[in-house]
Amino acid sequence: MNRSKKYAISIGIIVCLLVGYLFADNMLFNGIKPRTINQDGFQATYFVKDVASLKTTIVLIGGGQWGDYWARQFAAKNMVSMSLPYIGKQGLPKLPEEIKLEYFENAIKWLRKQPEVAPNKIVIMGASRNAELALLIASTFPTMVSGVVAYAPSSVSWSNTVLPYNSNDLKPSWKYKGIAIPYIPMDKISGNDSDTIQLVAYWKNGLAKTDFVKQAAIKVEKINGPILLFSGNDDKVWPSSQMADMIEQRLKENKFQHYFRNIKYENAGHLISSNPEETSNFRVGTMTINGKNYQYEFGGTIKGDIKAKQDAKRRLMEFIEKL
Repeated sequence: MNRSKKYAISIGIIVCLLVGYLFADNMLFNGIKPRTINQDGFQATYFVKDVASLKTTIVLIGGGQWGDYWARQFAAKNMVSMSLPYIGKQGLPKLPEEIKLEYFENAIKWLRKQPEVAPNKIVIMGASRNAELALLIASTFPTMVSGVVAYAPSSVSWSNTVLPYNSNDLKPSWKYKGIAIPYIPMDKISGNDSDTIQLVAYWKNGLAKTDFVKQAAIKVEKINGPILLFSGNDDKVWPSSQMADMIEQRLKENKFQHYFRNIKYENAGHLISSNPEETSNFRVGTMTINGKNYQYEFGGTIKGDIKAKQDAKRRLMEFIEKL
């Protein structure tokens, strides 16, 4: 084979690989090229399908794979989305304690300046403790946030000590302008002689501290927009359905004027915010307490979780598209 033929074949291979890469890239990303943001005092991944103006924007509190998955789902629907971590990365706090709400305030202010973002259509979304945080952010900055989606939510703010890997000193989980957000003070969860641990009773003991619950309750009535709650009635990580009901009761008592839905699923557990397209046998987690590993259940059944996740996604998209 002469040199010109070898050269032509090499070029052909390169072209085929390039075309294949571009095709795969287009199929994988569907025209969505996430952009890393590290400025104005926050870090995030920013998703937008194309350059457009005045789009509904969803901020995914906590970031990570969960945030990136949902951010891409929203961007594919021609919305803007931001996956927003706040711990665990270089330049961010290592532990979720004494987290400054100014961090999220900076991110929202930045969003409001982007030409593709409708400043009056910014929704905050979170799951579990990040749902607690999402509700708190929306109630703290009502002029900048237009709605909340909370999976497996909390109705109150908790102390840092609810997480066994946090520091032992009692601290607020969240702060704003140097002031602690009121919280329910909790002792760290204790181990036992078995290899498993039951979590729900721990949180219910906290909710029984009525004086602290009153002061630590998230002021959800201040949220200036619709609220959508999802929870599983068989959540075995914490009593999310009970706390969702507490949120609903507070909104009724304060005559909340915006759209609100409290959607609870039978046979569903704590993981209803995870990827609705994935069926997983992953039913337990591991928690380390004083150097010993314990298993705990997420709750729900495989069928119950997948049914709840798919229905919740449908309702979520309808909720967002109506804003």
